[in-house]
Amino acid sequence: MARRKAPRIPDALLDQLLAGADPKTAFDAHGLHDDLKKALAERALNAEMDHHLAGDDAGNSRNGYGRNTVTTETGRIELEIPRDRQATFDPQLIAKYQRRFPGFDDKIVSMYARGMSTREIAGHLRELYGIEVSPDLVSAVTDAVLEEVATWQARPLEPVYPLVFFDALRIKVRDKGVVRNKAVHIALHVRADGAKEILGLWLEQNEGAKFWLRVMNELRNRGVEDILLAVVDGLKAFPNAIRAVFPEVMVQTCIVHLLRHSLDFVSYKDRKPVDAALKGIYRAIDAAASEAALGAFEESLWGRRYPAITQNWRRAWGEVVPFYAFPANVRRILYTTNAIEALNAKLRRAVRARGHFPTDEAAMKLLFLVLNRSEKEWKTGPREWVMAKAQFAVIFGERFTRAMAA
Repeated sequence: MARRKAPRIPDALLDQLLAGADPKTAFDAHGLHDDLKKALAERALNAEMDHHLAGDDAGNSRNGYGRNTVTTETGRIELEIPRDRQATFDPQLIAKYQRRFPGFDDKIVSMYARGMSTREIAGHLRELYGIEVSPDLVSAVTDAVLEEVATWQARPLEPVYPLVFFDALRIKVRDKGVVRNKAVHIALHVRADGAKEILGLWLEQNEGAKFWLRVMNELRNRGVEDILLAVVDGLKAFPNAIRAVFPEVMVQTCIVHLLRHSLDFVSYKDRKPVDAALKGIYRAIDAAASEAALGAFEESLWGRRYPAITQNWRRAWGEVVPFYAFPANVRRILYTTNAIEALNAKLRRAVRARGHFPTDEAAMKLLFLVLNRSEKEWKTGPREWVMAKAQFAVIFGERFTRAMAA
């Protein structure tokens, strides 16, 4: 389909608007740009009044103008707001008590989502645009996101999800006067068509069976009836909690997280050879060959030097085995976990810029905005998903067919 071109303003009209003035001043405060905003806004407000009077009871008419000063991204402009005699006119473009031009709040929210604090945003607006905006105003604008967070967190979900990644990252939050470490848990799913979406976001200081059971029941109450494969990062008490709510789920430990945890036991100079030795385990052709490779590693020089690695793998073995039911290109989806890793990288950048959060709500605001921006950037699913769908159809049968039909 041909792309529609934006309407072009005639050069003669532009010349008339500039009227010999220096074009460089057009975007200065109170320059042509602001004048056009004022003129267009007032024209739209008058059109709203005409529409209101046309549908109103007989006897109502215009009654002059009131004034309203609104803040834009380039400064403040004063608008003349039409009034009617019966005082029933409620403008939609600029509400009666609105003090910021449409789009201004979006710019504040966008800066907040990039990790800037309320004071940094206020300073940024003052330095670039000469606008005096208090940190309290910035906080009030971003607080409006909390309602959106609550709605998003309670939205209905689809009945079946083929693949869900559960991951966590640590942040610092001030709680009762003390800065504490808390875990942010994220559920990212891949739908049957390969598209990605965030199911939910949970902030908790201590994770355990009760916490994960609450999360699973929340997903159930929001409409989820079945999860085919859940990939987790070694979260404690998770397998039993998810199976209590979704009995048929296949739980898979994230191989990347298992490898990282294994290398935590290893000195820096030994990490490369140990990492190379572990490849024989997760690249084995099947579960039996992998278990044999694990035994060989245990008897090797590195296995004897770092026995905790083998113990770590054996403890998680029940959640490692499902991995070998898939061919190599499907396994790549599970152990590279590019989607969740890229998402975590963005979250960590935003969190590092903050240091710590004053409240749980402040943390949820920022994390939600980062997730929301990330979702808009996702265009297509993993390249391997076409092959994965065929494998999922064989392994999960009617359960996957139901996910495709959802």
